[in-house]
Amino acid sequence: MRAGLGTGLRSGPSGAPGPGWVVPDLRAPVRTIGRRTFDFDSRIAVMAIVNRTPDSFHDQGRTFALDRAVEAAVLAAEQGADWVDIGGVKFAPGPELSATDEIDRVVPVVEQVAQQSDVTISVDTFRPEVAAAAIAAGASVVNDTTGLTDPRMAAVVADSDATIVITHSLAAPRQEYPEPQYADVAGEVAAFLRLRVDRALAAGIPEDRIVVDPGHDLNKTTVHTLELTRRLPEVVALGHPVLAAVSNKDFVGETLGRPRGERLAGSLAAATMSAMLGARIVRMHDVAESVDAMRMVEAVLGWREPLEAKHNT
Repeated sequence: MRAGLGTGLRSGPSGAPGPGWVVPDLRAPVRTIGRRTFDFDSRIAVMAIVNRTPDSFHDQGRTFALDRAVEAAVLAAEQGADWVDIGGVKFAPGPELSATDEIDRVVPVVEQVAQQSDVTISVDTFRPEVAAAAIAAGASVVNDTTGLTDPRMAAVVADSDATIVITHSLAAPRQEYPEPQYADVAGEVAAFLRLRVDRALAAGIPEDRIVVDPGHDLNKTTVHTLELTRRLPEVVALGHPVLAAVSNKDFVGETLGRPRGERLAGSLAAATMSAMLGARIVRMHDVAESVDAMRMVEAVLGWREPLEAKHNT
């Protein structure tokens, strides 16, 4: 891992070390995912969230209707999102939904968005059959919040051209996990992800189609998630692009004393900190603001020129 903090230094664009920022040594930094190509050595992708659920924790069903979900995904792409992540079942416990019903929720959205935009499309699911249907409809990423708990998921992804996001969580899908305990939260998360990456590789998924996600707030307390965030370089050191799903999470709300709907500033701060510590994809609800924040990070790091530079000239 090349870093401006910790074990090593990487020179910034001017030749001086970049204090306080981490640039991961990625095994495959340049990737074509769907119809877009990303160089994660100099790009922080913004993944927009589109929940086709009536009970999602943040939007409370605002995009449950098919036309609203498609509109939200296309608008996110127009606002600069690199990816859209489409989900039909929330992570938290709730009423059971069959795989057939989940497919009926997500596949029409994937199909219509793929027809209207070249944005990278991911499907947020832990079910292999839903992943297979979404890939056939045009999705190029499977975002598995259970981290390949079902071994059939690895087989589905291996038999396609899709990228897999392997996320750390401990509970069975959609089950409670009260009072999680960690002796070393970052070390345990990194070890879990390393084992699940090995599972993906053994199933035939190549390294250049693997992304890891430490699972902010998933079966973790606010204190765990804050520590995991500041120790994100330990996950980055695995060598795969890291996705940070920090938007409007409870760790933001509990840290700042902000209810849902008032967590934008904290979410942007958490995303910016994650990017500076090596995350290369941030999963966000507020797309325009998040895109501006990540493009600004890229410009400060010297990876992007200003759109105009007239001040004091």
